[in-house]
Amino acid sequence: MSEAIVPKGQPIPGDPEKKGWLFKWTNYLKGYQRRWFVLSNGLLSYYRNQAEMAHTCRGTISLLGALIHTADSCTFVISNGGTQTFYIKAHDEVERQSWVTALELAKAKAIRAQESDDDEDQVASGAVVIGGAGEGEGEDTGGIARELAARFHDLRTCSELVARHGTALQRSLVDLEIPPSDTTKQVSERATLFRISCNAMMNACSEFMSAAAGSSARLSRALQHEREQKLRLQEVVEQLARQHDTLEKTVTARSTPHTGGNGTTQGNETEDEDHEFFDAVEEGISTNMDDKTSFVIKVPVNRKNKVKDGESSDESEGETVTETQQVIFVEDKERAESAMGGADGSTTPSLPTKDTDIVVWPHVSQAAGCVDGRPRRTRVPDKPNYPLSLWSIMKNCIGKELSKIPIPVNFSEPLSMLQRLTEDYEYSSVLDQAAKFDDPAQQLAYVAAFTVSSYATTACRTNKPFNPLLGETFECDRMADLGWRAISEQVSHHPPMVAQFCEGTSGWQCWQEFTMTTKFRGKYLQIIPLGAASAKFLAHGNKYTWRKVTTTVHNIIVGKLWVDNHGDMDIVGDAGPATGYVAHLKYLPYGYFSKDTQRKVTGVVKDPNGVPRYVLQGHWDSRVEVAPVTSTSADNSVCKTGKFVTAWQRVAAPPDSDKWYNFTVLAAQLNEPEPGVAPTDSRLRPDQRLMEEGCWDEANTEKLRLEEKQRGARRRLEAEAEAAAARGVSAPAAPPPLWFTRDAQPGAGNTLRHLYNHRYWDCKRRQDWTGCPDIF
Repeated sequence: MSEAIVPKGQPIPGDPEKKGWLFKWTNYLKGYQRRWFVLSNGLLSYYRNQAEMAHTCRGTISLLGALIHTADSCTFVISNGGTQTFYIKAHDEVERQSWVTALELAKAKAIRAQESDDDEDQVASGAVVIGGAGEGEGEDTGGIARELAARFHDLRTCSELVARHGTALQRSLVDLEIPPSDTTKQVSERATLFRISCNAMMNACSEFMSAAAGSSARLSRALQHEREQKLRLQEVVEQLARQHDTLEKTVTARSTPHTGGNGTTQGNETEDEDHEFFDAVEEGISTNMDDKTSFVIKVPVNRKNKVKDGESSDESEGETVTETQQVIFVEDKERAESAMGGADGSTTPSLPTKDTDIVVWPHVSQAAGCVDGRPRRTRVPDKPNYPLSLWSIMKNCIGKELSKIPIPVNFSEPLSMLQRLTEDYEYSSVLDQAAKFDDPAQQLAYVAAFTVSSYATTACRTNKPFNPLLGETFECDRMADLGWRAISEQVSHHPPMVAQFCEGTSGWQCWQEFTMTTKFRGKYLQIIPLGAASAKFLAHGNKYTWRKVTTTVHNIIVGKLWVDNHGDMDIVGDAGPATGYVAHLKYLPYGYFSKDTQRKVTGVVKDPNGVPRYVLQGHWDSRVEVAPVTSTSADNSVCKTGKFVTAWQRVAAPPDSDKWYNFTVLAAQLNEPEPGVAPTDSRLRPDQRLMEEGCWDEANTEKLRLEEKQRGARRRLEAEAEAAAARGVSAPAAPPPLWFTRDAQPGAGNTLRHLYNHRYWDCKRRQDWTGCPDIF
């Protein structure tokens, strides 16, 4: 059985030395499982069956340095030092001994190949011997060296023939009966010179071959190192593939709904709760098939696990959320079928597309306005194509503290985090519209749409912004064209924290304190915001507060980076007539087998009595629609809504924005030089400016200088604080914020620790920057 024939045409790595069926230990539940093993080139690999050899290897262990021993009459164990151990059982003792003998021979061959790799430059029997690499290893460099050695052997043979014939020629001339003449002496001398020249040529060739052998050995070792790195990456990819296969099976097993004839889910649902939310089901369809037909979808209420204050909900971390209420949308028949995914409800629900149903609030042209009397720019220079090896950076970071690892600008975009947060107000026109509403529920629905719009560009922006220096600021005055202005400041470095304040001409103010924590999971990186954001409408006194959802960056190590936003967001009215109103938004996480479209957002606005007032649906990378609730049942479990209108719609990106970091026009204008800004403004940061101009090497050098300057300033402040403490005098270990004031009682009527002191724009008018630190 151990010598079963592999089907023709199946790719095998080299000529297999042995192959056959064996039993491998998997786990305590499944025990030993039958697997197809292949021994080749010092590697033992196994597959579930012979067909898998064309595409999937389940595991591989190297015999170089491995320990091979028998456990009983049929079982043997292979271990390579603890990282990998194979427990294998044969059918009988004869087959076990056959495999053990083959493994020992393969191990000895692998050791000899490794040793011959180290001795490639040895010279034996008057010829340079190059090679010794294991079969299939060092074929490029070793093959060239062997070819040179063969040619050198031919040259040596020719040299020996020349020397032998030259000696015979001289002997013949000496043995001539006639006395040697001048011509004879001249021929003899030339033959001697020719022989000396041949010897010199052979010595030069020998030196060349010695140098070639040494170079071949170095190249072989370098090639072997790269192959080891490739194997490590392959192991990572194989592990990801196995996990993906397990995930597919799990989701498939749990995603099979049982439906009745009327489309209503019957019996025990086995779907994951992440897939239950807002699944469209036809329930209670009215018999009046005219222009008004009722359809049912689910909305969130009665959540078993409430999100605690300051925490971000993330279903991937194991939180259980139960959704029970339902809302009925009252639409015309064609519109309802479109929302249901067709008359039979067989496809994913889609957003309405009728022009008559869409009210798009005008978005002010970002290209409007001017800087210092000239039009604003509409793009930044193209991103240079500088290759960068992630592994070359990671291997130099091993053993270092994470905060001390210099991250090159190659992974960044030419904007700071202060500027990136200012992009939240790109769609400030939604807030302008919200300020016109007297109804807190309608106003809150548009505030919710505004919070979704801040994620619009994250789908294609995978580069990280520059980390601001302590005391760094950024102002954005777009009162003349967009109707708002904002000021941001890095108020803390450990932990990093940004305070921001923005005000609009329509009578609204927004402020936020942004800090975050990260979780690196190997395959992805989670960014969990911790700070709160607020919006206040001065005309009515309404104030709303929310916290941002979790952002996950996938394929950190292998593959193309992509971003997903997921979790729950509660927008709470905590001042004015809006007190008690709540908007609950759910950002559905990406799912390979989800019935919903990806990047979907759903939500409901409720009044202080818990009655649904508005329903939201859309996608965080395209648009959000809202619809008023017209009537509800006695227990608020079923309600009817009017038509959906578009509260926010994303402006299409410039056609060539992929060449310049996928920026929007507003993002391209944020780092545009402006006169009169504070000396700590992000526009004046030299490393960021150099990167924008394409001078990445100079930008990396400047970035290291700025970071070291910041560390030196922090060390001086800490030393001064320690010296003051020794004298019994208190001194801050870090400079206080310049444009924000730390709240002495955070949470007492305000969720922020840093409040805007309303001094910046007056100082700018007077050009009084005396308090600004020297950070650049």
